[in-house]
Amino acid sequence: MFSQTVEYALRAIVHLAQHSPSGRTTDQIAEATKVPKAYLGKVLQGLVRKGIVNSQRGIGGGISLVKTPDTLTILEVVEAVEPIERIQVCPLGLASHGKQLCPLHRRVDNALGMVQEALGSTTLAEVLAEPTNSMPLCDFGILHKAMCGEESCEPQTKHG
Repeated sequence: MFSQTVEYALRAIVHLAQHSPSGRTTDQIAEATKVPKAYLGKVLQGLVRKGIVNSQRGIGGGISLVKTPDTLTILEVVEAVEPIERIQVCPLGLASHGKQLCPLHRRVDNALGMVQEALGSTTLAEVLAEPTNSMPLCDFGILHKAMCGEESCEPQTKHG
């Protein structure tokens, strides 16, 4: 349902939320999220333009969230990258339908509305605090130990 660009933006934002309020370099984010650095740079530029993240050069700089993880919703990130397009008029352009959607397109639009509602009511802090054995962006084994400094992730801990 979501593009690769949205997926990459969400990975980057989750990583930044895990390290908030500290900034992270593009290299650090790319390595932790397994997003190609060049592609990530473009995604981050878009998020800067939309006011989701700040970018500061120099010592102590990096990319950081504008809002705190407890106030930034997943929907805000998705909408900054590729807004969810609701169906306003018949996608087939049928004059007889106009704004009166057929049962199929009405249901599709209703589903899109539910997705917007679910993502709009979910903050990054809630995602990170949810008890699970599968932490976002958390890898086990040697790579995990190298990135997180621990053998494995524990629920409700911050890792990146």
